[in-house]
Amino acid sequence: MNEFLWPVRVYYEDTDAGGVVYYANYLRFMERARTEWLRSLGFEQDRLRDDEGLIFAVRSVKVDYLRPARFNDGLTVTAKVVSRGRASLSFLQEIHRTPEHDVLCSGLVKIVSLDPVRFRPRPIPASILARIPEPE
Repeated sequence: MNEFLWPVRVYYEDTDAGGVVYYANYLRFMERARTEWLRSLGFEQDRLRDDEGLIFAVRSVKVDYLRPARFNDGLTVTAKVVSRGRASLSFLQEIHRTPEHDVLCSGLVKIVSLDPVRFRPRPIPASILARIPEPE
């Protein structure tokens, strides 16, 4: 499974005064897709924190907004690991309007593995890395 797909519906609360999705909400959609990607691999974030002593946090984001999404649009959010480090993962994420597949937004998101008490980087355990596909 190299690219994960997650469907999202645009609700009225996601839009701004101009009737389009507020720019920060695209990041929320991307976050949901990464959370569901982890879940699809068998990992719940609260269990990772409690059992593995690990949380994932966003380190950096670069986003390009290409076209607007509007109220009631069906969207597909992708998440694909493009690089793996000792304590980090980088994702290429896109948001497409469904069913046309127009790319509305594209982002490169780097997340880091942290100790949840000290908020210091820590290696991603081998048991977790074993389930994460190698970047192509």
